[in-house]
Amino acid sequence: MDNRAASRAPVITGLVFLLIGLVLAGGGLWLASLGGSWFYLLAGLGFITTAALLWMRRPAALLVYAALLLATLAWSLWEAGLDWWPLATRLGLLFLLAIWLLLPWVRRGLVARHSEGTKAAASPPRARKGWIPLAAVTALVLLASVVSWTRDAHRIDGRLPAPTAAAPPPAAGDVPPGEWHAYGRTGYGQRYSPLRQITPANLDQLEVAWTYRTGDVRGRPGDPEETTFEVTPLKIDNRLFLCTPHQSVIAVDATTGEEVWRLDPRIQEDLALQHLTCRGLSWYPGTPAREERDTSEAVAANTDTRASESADATTAGPGPDAPAPAAGTARADATTPALDARTPSGAPVAAAGLPTGSCTARLFMPTADGRLIAINPNDGRVCEDFGNGTGQVDLWRNMPEVNPGSYYSTSPPVVAGGLVIIGGTVLDNVSTTEPSGVIRAFDARTGELVWNWDPGDPEDTLPIAPGETYSISTPNSWSISSVDEALGLVYIPMGNQPPDQWGGNRDPEGARYSSSVVALDIATGQLRWVFQTVHHDLWDYDVPAQPSLIDLDIGGETVPALVQPTKQGEIFVLDRRTGEPVLPVEEVPVPQGAAAGDHTAPTQPVSALSFGPPDLTGADMWGATLIDQMFCRIQLHKLRYEGRYTPPSEQGSLIHPGNFGVFNWGGVAVDPVRQVAFATPAYLAFTSKLIPREDDETLYVQTGDAPPHSPLPDLNENFGAPFAVQMGPFLSPLALPCHEPPWGYVAVADLTTGEVVWQHRNGTVRDLAPIPLPFRMGVPGIGGPMMTAGGVAFYSGAMDYYIRGYDVATGEELWQDRLPAGGQATPMTYQGADGRQYLLVIAGGHGSTGTKTGDYVIAYALPGDARP
Repeated sequence: MDNRAASRAPVITGLVFLLIGLVLAGGGLWLASLGGSWFYLLAGLGFITTAALLWMRRPAALLVYAALLLATLAWSLWEAGLDWWPLATRLGLLFLLAIWLLLPWVRRGLVARHSEGTKAAASPPRARKGWIPLAAVTALVLLASVVSWTRDAHRIDGRLPAPTAAAPPPAAGDVPPGEWHAYGRTGYGQRYSPLRQITPANLDQLEVAWTYRTGDVRGRPGDPEETTFEVTPLKIDNRLFLCTPHQSVIAVDATTGEEVWRLDPRIQEDLALQHLTCRGLSWYPGTPAREERDTSEAVAANTDTRASESADATTAGPGPDAPAPAAGTARADATTPALDARTPSGAPVAAAGLPTGSCTARLFMPTADGRLIAINPNDGRVCEDFGNGTGQVDLWRNMPEVNPGSYYSTSPPVVAGGLVIIGGTVLDNVSTTEPSGVIRAFDARTGELVWNWDPGDPEDTLPIAPGETYSISTPNSWSISSVDEALGLVYIPMGNQPPDQWGGNRDPEGARYSSSVVALDIATGQLRWVFQTVHHDLWDYDVPAQPSLIDLDIGGETVPALVQPTKQGEIFVLDRRTGEPVLPVEEVPVPQGAAAGDHTAPTQPVSALSFGPPDLTGADMWGATLIDQMFCRIQLHKLRYEGRYTPPSEQGSLIHPGNFGVFNWGGVAVDPVRQVAFATPAYLAFTSKLIPREDDETLYVQTGDAPPHSPLPDLNENFGAPFAVQMGPFLSPLALPCHEPPWGYVAVADLTTGEVVWQHRNGTVRDLAPIPLPFRMGVPGIGGPMMTAGGVAFYSGAMDYYIRGYDVATGEELWQDRLPAGGQATPMTYQGADGRQYLLVIAGGHGSTGTKTGDYVIAYALPGDARP
């Protein structure tokens, strides 16, 4: 670069420094006026001073900037310590500018007026006095960065001891080791397999055995944003059974991946859906004589208003592996009764237009239009001997506020004691007049209603009389339940009473069951106990995950326990006989001051086993640069924030963790031998702002134009309440999370003590950043983990597209494979007809997280020579 260009470099550089300085000084003054850090204002003045000296081409510019860089380093270490990512946002921009200032042509420009017309070979001593200190401070910043690369301030290292038992204790239902009969493998919801062919020693040799594509992806007209492929398939004999986002049910050969049959239940169009997904199916193997007697007695005991109806459920029939006719043709002896084409709510009648036949074993499929369909696992036909010949139960029956799409079940029901027990989701924040959150039990053979537990009328579980309706807008159960048939109890995770962020008009009876776990008697539906995880929930902290049942050795005594993960990060460990805590639970004071007409609970429960995040401070704010980090600090001070459980407000409140949840529907996996939980905690803060409503018609939040074909609901308007609500993730101006990473971990916790044995950040930003850089920052995820007796755990839910395998003892990631789409589902494992253990992964993406959509079902296995 010649001297003329060199003389221009300080002027151009000075302009850049001035712009940065003005932004930092202006924003820093704003932040300081809000009670935040003064550093940004002082740093802005330092940039402005450096800019002025650069324009004057004074070597002192380097000295001033060296002092600014040194002060920034000291401030960064004081706030963040030797933690790489927080240091990078504070120092990265300043470090790069220091490198620029040290380049020869910039330094020559600073002394150009002393050497014009000469060919000086070196800068005068006065210039060296500037760049040597700057070079030294720059080297010091580099050294601190290198040191921070070698340590992980958020890592907990530990090691589990070797298991003391050779095999796990018996689980619910005596499921064969190589099969997977329910969403969590058994009714216990452990997501644990006794298979041990895949181990830490051979895990890295897993390879794709087969891939099946369903052909069902999101993006059809009328799809809600949250159209997701979240299924965990069942494995019975040598077949896999799964459902797709648009509700098709498919049987696949478990060893080869070849499709056996497919059924499209043709769900009702133009539904006001908030979610469109199917997390799984339920399986009923058929009724032994004892169960038939027990079910008949329960039906007789629970009603005196309906006529006794029975079906011969002991008739022999083909098992799931019998030869199957083509799914699109009806058997010669199948009959289709004369039925109306639609239910009263407008949904199709399954038996009126689909292949039908008699069934012994059956699959249960909940649909987005509010039906529960019974399907023959052998051939994919609708069971004509279910639902009085309709092949289904209409879940809209006796419902208040019938609005197709506002009530349906996204999760598989529980099958126990000859009953199929089902809840459903309601729209979260549309209005105060939504359908009921009633839990119902139907005879698994006939579809006859046996009992109903209505949170608004919890004492009367007798089947509701014709013409009556359940209580309006009660807490609902949208997630997966668990069952202990030996105790005769079904465990229901409950959601909140709508709307979520304002509870001034909630009825006291229903409020008792909001955001709780309830234990109901399988035979009668009577309440046995309730444990509330959040009091007067104003944060959408509904209980999102299936309870996991496990027997724990506590003080030399075997305690039948229930493990309940929650959105706020608590893992409650309860005695599943009584609901009393096994690990201590403390009621702690929380922020007060709800919106007008509402109130807050004075305390909230905190478990001894908690992944709840610490309160955020200004030092926790983050961004790509010092500038957007400053704006995150400004936002933090503008919002109301007093720690966890800060109430929503008209000012706007920071909610951490947000309603995405530390844990969501994926839950945890538990090992009944080691008595530990494998967890995948995630951390994303959200904002919540209440918008006063003046009437019940105006749209205050959903002001954009909806597509002309879309009947989708006006979410967050809260018609009937005094406030609508604006919610969203707490992001920087560059759309990055405003609080520093890690945002996602994998961890193992001892369920007998509450100790977190190890915890490691998990996942990269490869599929989140504009440039696909595989930085292992620890990213959030949705979907659950799975564990095996072989000592390995699997998880695919992180927001980068990988399935990963871990050593359960240490947390070391031993294997990963790139997925063709987001893996936001819970993997499972089984044994094929060839004797190999298969790992099954769903790669379909998730609408709310924006991960890549897909329709992939991928099976992994060890090559023949790698099996132990």
